[in-house]
Amino acid sequence: MKWIKRNDSEANYEDRRGRGVKRGATIGGLGAIIIAVIALLLGQDPGQMLNLVGEIIPNQTAQEVIDPSRVNENEDLKVFTLGVFNSANEVWTEVFRKQLNETYRNPVLVNFTEQTTSPCGGASAQTGPFYCPADEKIYIDLDFFHQLASKYGAQGQMAMAYVTAHEVGHHVQKVLGILDQFNQYRGKISEKEFNKLNVKLELQADFFAGLWAYQASRAGIILLEPGDLESAISAANAVGDDTLQKASMGYTVPDSFTHGTSAQRVYWFRKGYETGDINLGDTFSDPSLR
Repeated sequence: MKWIKRNDSEANYEDRRGRGVKRGATIGGLGAIIIAVIALLLGQDPGQMLNLVGEIIPNQTAQEVIDPSRVNENEDLKVFTLGVFNSANEVWTEVFRKQLNETYRNPVLVNFTEQTTSPCGGASAQTGPFYCPADEKIYIDLDFFHQLASKYGAQGQMAMAYVTAHEVGHHVQKVLGILDQFNQYRGKISEKEFNKLNVKLELQADFFAGLWAYQASRAGIILLEPGDLESAISAANAVGDDTLQKASMGYTVPDSFTHGTSAQRVYWFRKGYETGDINLGDTFSDPSLR
């Protein structure tokens, strides 16, 4: 993959590499006094109570450098991922305007080292990249891309780009109200049925990742070279539920699938890449996924 017009803007970027959250930084002044008084009335240690509240309500913006040697770790991956992220936002701004006659809003990309916090819960390198709709941020530990190549065998820049574009795809679902509709079913239908809905959600994000590749190429942002499409497809194939379950257990449990099979993930990414039309990505109405 070759950049033609890479956007390195950090306007929607948050760098947490080598940094940590100061617990309890949001509790101060009058708030701290009130908590201390409540703790004393309950016969509790005020200091412990303040720490507990800080664990529950961390301040996402108050951070300190914990490991100076890691603040610029994986800088090449940061630059590349930020470029993909910014290009995806440029693509979706145009798609919303031209295909939907709507306005798109940008999410925020967060890079972190080993672990961090979010309104959607804690995150670690083992969690993998994810989108949190509560703060509309995409969280990526850049070390994941090393795992993608070594552990999952998905190598090349387009494999990494697919992952980032997929997470931006979840933000697109948030902006369109799809995520909110999806979450209305949480706890109201069986686990099996909810898993089926989750598969459709993830496959649509795969479609959106393919759409990004199509539109970014057409807009002259990137130039796809021989082997690039195969690189992206290798990533989609590697993270299919059936492939992952066979690798870990030796068999599959289809009712537990939450992201789709390798074949499904490749199909929907290809469809997005071959059409570039957001109106063709309605996985929820596709009869083959019922």
